[in-house]
Amino acid sequence: VQLRASGGGLVQAGGSLRLSCAASGRTFSRYVMGWFRQAPGKQRELVAGITSSGTTSYADSVKGRFTISRDNAKNTAYLQMNSLKPEDTAVYYCAAGPDYSLRADEYDYWGQGTQVTVSS
Repeated sequence: VQLRASGGGLVQAGGSLRLSCAASGRTFSRYVMGWFRQAPGKQRELVAGITSSGTTSYADSVKGRFTISRDNAKNTAYLQMNSLKPEDTAVYYCAAGPDYSLRADEYDYWGQGTQVTVSS
């Protein structure tokens, strides 16, 4: 599976962005999809995950503001980010793995990352 993330950019605090993660291959629907982020000097953290059946999970810091979804017919996962804050600034990565996990090393495939910058 190859993943390609897109949709990042510069936005003011309170604004919105939608990230997309396009996957190649016919097995996309079998994978758990996760969105991670990494800010300078910080560890990569799981922001949101979605299972093959559509069950979602979120980090406490983004609950109520971010929404993860997937369209298996389009082999694409999304992260809708609303009410963005400066502390959301990071490189965002999409990842695919066999099971839901908070650990980045348990995901097998990674997109290239897309920069999200939120100005105050």
